[in-house]
Amino acid sequence: MTTQHIERTLKSLAFGLVLLTGSAEAAGLLTPADGSLPPLDIRDHHVEVTVEDGYAITRVEQVFHNPYDRDLEAIYSFPVPERGAVAEFTVWIDGRPVNGEVVEKQRAREIYEQEKAAGREAGLTEKDSYKTFDIHVSPVRAGQDTRLRLVYMQPAHIDSNIGRFVYPLEEGGVDEQRLAFWTANEKVSGSFRFDLKLRSAYPVEAVMVPNANAAVKQLNANAWQVSMEAGAPSEGSAGQGAVYTLDKDLVVYWRHPANLPGSVDLVAHKPEGAKEGTFMLVLTPGDDLKPITEGRDFVFVLDVSGSMSGRKYATLAKGVSKSLARLRPVDRFRIVLFNDRSRELTGGYEAATPEAIARFTRELESVQPHNGTNLYAGLAEGVDALDADRTSAIVLVTDGVANVGETEQKRFIELIRKKDVRLYTFIMGNSANRPLLDALVRHSGGFGAAVSNDDDIVGQLLMAESKVSHEALHGVKIAIDGVPVSDLTPADLGSLYRGQQLVVFGHYTGGGEANVRLTGKISGQPKEYRTRFSFPQTATDNPEIERLWAYAAVEGHMNAMRDFGEDADRRAQVVELGVEYGLVTDYTSMLVLREEQFAAHGIDRKNRNRLASEYQAQQQRAAQPPTSRRVDTGAPMFSGNRAGLGGGGGAFDLWVLLALLPFAWMSGRLVKSEWDA
Repeated sequence: MTTQHIERTLKSLAFGLVLLTGSAEAAGLLTPADGSLPPLDIRDHHVEVTVEDGYAITRVEQVFHNPYDRDLEAIYSFPVPERGAVAEFTVWIDGRPVNGEVVEKQRAREIYEQEKAAGREAGLTEKDSYKTFDIHVSPVRAGQDTRLRLVYMQPAHIDSNIGRFVYPLEEGGVDEQRLAFWTANEKVSGSFRFDLKLRSAYPVEAVMVPNANAAVKQLNANAWQVSMEAGAPSEGSAGQGAVYTLDKDLVVYWRHPANLPGSVDLVAHKPEGAKEGTFMLVLTPGDDLKPITEGRDFVFVLDVSGSMSGRKYATLAKGVSKSLARLRPVDRFRIVLFNDRSRELTGGYEAATPEAIARFTRELESVQPHNGTNLYAGLAEGVDALDADRTSAIVLVTDGVANVGETEQKRFIELIRKKDVRLYTFIMGNSANRPLLDALVRHSGGFGAAVSNDDDIVGQLLMAESKVSHEALHGVKIAIDGVPVSDLTPADLGSLYRGQQLVVFGHYTGGGEANVRLTGKISGQPKEYRTRFSFPQTATDNPEIERLWAYAAVEGHMNAMRDFGEDADRRAQVVELGVEYGLVTDYTSMLVLREEQFAAHGIDRKNRNRLASEYQAQQQRAAQPPTSRRVDTGAPMFSGNRAGLGGGGGAFDLWVLLALLPFAWMSGRLVKSEWDA
């Protein structure tokens, strides 16, 4: 491949690193800050997570205690997990669990207010855009406990042979009006318990939990358990004893062996006798994307607004300094800062010498964030600074909460499209404007990943560097022949970068053998991968796939409306999907009522029946060893092993990365598990 081909492909490459850290506020029980009463107690907070078959199921059970002499309404706010779809909201009424049903959002709110005014038990889960799931429970009886359960599902994230799960707890600290109106109680006065079971058809070599005192146990080659426990059971304790603070995300990593082959995995659901089934296709390419060797330019565009102050900006500066240290002598960099306006810290491009990197790292550390966020101005100056004669990268560091100047998402998309800019983002922290940043990634053909404040940040940076330093497959398309398929989502697959998986959902009719083609371009040259495998006539092990498909379809509609404005037809489809598949969306909410009140309001118990089917399947899977979902063993789609972060494509060793994090390691906050030294 010629240098000209590389330059043509990567011209105006934008490498965006978005570091969004959480504030000191935590996800906790909320009450109106009218000064009349303190927040209620979180008596117990128990979390159970199962990761298997390419997705994770998270169950959160909480007990709230009302020590006062009158009934109260409790409101709990939970950060929206990355691609997390709420599947269950259950409140215990008269000692028995009652599952929620999904209703159009305005109607759900009206019914909840009616039931609350009548003094009857009711619960409501609403989505506050990209920020939080807000859970209302009324009444929490005087002197009594109220118990609830929230269950959500999401695809499991694998990159460069490293899996990752985040249980979000930190409040993002980006909505000042909201924080001024509410007070938060992040203390668990009884017991806190976190239990994660990892079941994988592919061997797992090691599991790691940074920044948490967790017990990690290997059950066998394909199963691990992570557990944490604090406090004492609340029963009979009246809330006394140890207290656990819900103020930090819990992040779990797992590592697969370096010699795993590229693969195609299929998880399907098709009840016996059904004409149509639902599938999730996971493609993990081999490592055939070649490294890029010529020098590059990096333009760092950094958010120094007030929302980035404190721990947030300290992490930003640390991450950028690590990024600068990874540059080579043939590379150059510029630094642009923005709050309510933009300015350049460097005087044009600087050669990436140790002296220049040390100088500007010191200058970055001395910056005091303040004022608003004119994200558009900073990004525009970064785009305009590109040198047409060099392979370039823009490093965007922001929480994406634009509140000064241009804020309309459509204008950002138009800006990115002016030059063939590819944006690569890491979204770190909760309550960030993920939809805006995801849109920039999507329309630029780049990539993005959410990063928690309690992540291994250096490891995430190395993943990004590995992608930017290698070729990518652009304009990815998938074609399936032989079995009728429909409703594929995402409709636009974008680009596929080194170490990434491609996850596609859809419907299929009948079953039998299908031919599958994955196509795209590498450095402007066509590239094709092929395989063949069978779709099952009957499959009942994973009914959750239906919800995951529906949520992916909802995301597609929401992305289109955020890009181009609300559309009545798309909104109606989101409501229809939410009600049919039991999903909390921007336009639907989950409502819990006394059992007889569902009938009184004419609400079908669809979600209760769906939950029963899912629970039965989950119990059956738990009683069996993990099942291989690979379907291309007879005709492998990819040659070679999966890409990792080692030079030869092997998975990277996080003990090496920990050596790059002495500020955390020396404080004893990183927990040694089973990583190979």
